[in-house]
Amino acid sequence: MNKIPVGISSCLLGQPVRFDGGHKRDAYIVGTLAEYFDFQPFCPEVAIGMGTPRPIIHLVKIDKDIHCLRVKSPEQDFTAPLRDYANQQKSVHNDLCGYILKKGSPSCGMERVKVYVNEQPQQMGTGIYADQMMRNNPLLPVEEEGRLGDPKLRENFIQRVYVLHRWKQLLKEGLSPQRLTQFHARHKLIIMSHANYVDLGQLLATVTKDNVNEVADTYIVQLMATLKKLASRKSHVNVLQHIQGYLKKELTADDKAEMGELIERYRRGEVPLIVPLTLLKHHFRKSPDPYIEDSYYMLPYPQELQLTNAV
Repeated sequence: MNKIPVGISSCLLGQPVRFDGGHKRDAYIVGTLAEYFDFQPFCPEVAIGMGTPRPIIHLVKIDKDIHCLRVKSPEQDFTAPLRDYANQQKSVHNDLCGYILKKGSPSCGMERVKVYVNEQPQQMGTGIYADQMMRNNPLLPVEEEGRLGDPKLRENFIQRVYVLHRWKQLLKEGLSPQRLTQFHARHKLIIMSHANYVDLGQLLATVTKDNVNEVADTYIVQLMATLKKLASRKSHVNVLQHIQGYLKKELTADDKAEMGELIERYRRGEVPLIVPLTLLKHHFRKSPDPYIEDSYYMLPYPQELQLTNAV
């Protein structure tokens, strides 16, 4: 598979574009994720001509609106230029399958950015550029580099990137009721690990050649919203037990007991998800099942990322 296009704040790649002329190079991003993602850097502050180094800016609430102002020259308002730049990049962003933003930035922060209300900072805002970019691209998986240190958030973000990438490949190949239904079938177990998939299944039950585009538009919105919810150990246990059911005729009593024990140990938090998954893969290599083999749950992204080692 070719590398997946993912947007990123330029400073996280080591580009010296920060207000002080420095950068915030992230070792995990440039050392691990760059093996799989084609990072496309954006620095809206430099793009709108603010220069490097540059005076500090911050977010200020004026009446009901949030503005991005220069700290020592508050008459200089960069709110409109930052939003305009996000709008100008809309077609470029549309080709992305994910975006990693710089935490706390008044232009690029995803959440909990300081907003000054009556000269008192409150962590309640979103960077101006980031806010407009996310409004323009509601399906896009977005995360901050700081939050990627959390194993569950990291796994969730990367999983959504790969799902959106596969969706865009589907659209390129051409939609049909059969292909849309197959896409759902291959992701059903992943969906089950996040939430109930019944609503999505009922939606697809209505698809025809005449309404496939309309149904697909609704489907992907619901799917990406569903996957944004973090998968719990309990939901993974349900999926693992469901998958084990496909081996009920092939497993010996000892095999079933061993599998059940590993799933229970995972439920208690004693082992990571990779442990029961590895044993299931072992059994399915000996007793292949077409549905499980076709499902993305067992391998939702390259195993070299080792995300299930910490979940």
